[in-house]
Amino acid sequence: MRYKLLGSSGLRVAELCLGTMTFGEDWGWGASAETSRAIFDLYAEAGGNFIDTSTNYTEGSSEKILGDCLKANRDYFVIATKYTLTTVGQTDPNQGGNNRKNMRQTVERSLRRLQTDTLDILYLHVWDYTTSTEEILRGLDDLVSSGKVQYIAISDTPAWIVAECNTLATLRGWSRFIGLQIPYSLLNRTAERAELLMAKHWDMGVLPWGILGGGLLTGKYRADNHEPKRQGDRVLDERTQQIVDEVGKVADELGRTPSQIAINWVRQQQARAQMIPILGARTLDQLRDNLACLDFEIENDQMTRLNNVSQIDYGFPRSFVEGSGIREYIFGQTYDRIDNHRGYPAK
Repeated sequence: MRYKLLGSSGLRVAELCLGTMTFGEDWGWGASAETSRAIFDLYAEAGGNFIDTSTNYTEGSSEKILGDCLKANRDYFVIATKYTLTTVGQTDPNQGGNNRKNMRQTVERSLRRLQTDTLDILYLHVWDYTTSTEEILRGLDDLVSSGKVQYIAISDTPAWIVAECNTLATLRGWSRFIGLQIPYSLLNRTAERAELLMAKHWDMGVLPWGILGGGLLTGKYRADNHEPKRQGDRVLDERTQQIVDEVGKVADELGRTPSQIAINWVRQQQARAQMIPILGARTLDQLRDNLACLDFEIENDQMTRLNNVSQIDYGFPRSFVEGSGIREYIFGQTYDRIDNHRGYPAK
């Protein structure tokens, strides 16, 4: 395991983050407390120090289990949790959303569950389109000033809103978002249209979730795999099947598993933005397999094949401003002689 500075901060985090949405059985499919502890220990033994959770994961069991795991060496680990979400049956109108009241209540609850006096990173989990950016950012900055939170980050929010928040925070001298958590995988590259470009511009670390495409990229849905599947005889659309099959071919060529190929494709997208994939394992075998992605890299020609089979249409404005001849129209005959150090987005 190697370590990176997370975004623009001086915080050193492992190159793979351990997600704990699987800690707890409250949702019917997670890991027991005992198995969760074993998963935590295996990740730590591999050198991992970056743990992701949320106030709502498995109805709070995730934070509670993680709190017990942290007792022996809390200071070593970088703990990130989230506020915004509540339960569907919640009747208190202020027990969910981005408002300052829910923000502070959630932080106090998370501190108790995690058995700590500070959160290394607090995420705004989902944009609620209700609370003003001023209220959110001032509230988060107050938490940082109080010492209850060290850094702030944001998840599942449109790029233009994140950019507005960081602009306002910079102008006001408030804490800025250092990380962005979004879905990103070979099956879902839509974040390349705006979110990854925005994160790179603001020097934010990107923490992709859903990197295995909901299990589709593990190999179980390859056309030549006839093993029983939880989703039965699920029929994949043509594009998805082509991606799944190409991942399988690359895995066979390298003597690796499809899961490792899917993770490393994300890890090797550093030209687009700083990538720190979130691993979400329910069993020790799954985590062992995932961690083995650190032992190799996908070759350039194989990356090209994976990129080509999963390419999406960026649409306007990306396809227009990056289109053939546009740069020459911008700079004229001098284009090749201008120091283009900022560059156009990675293809």
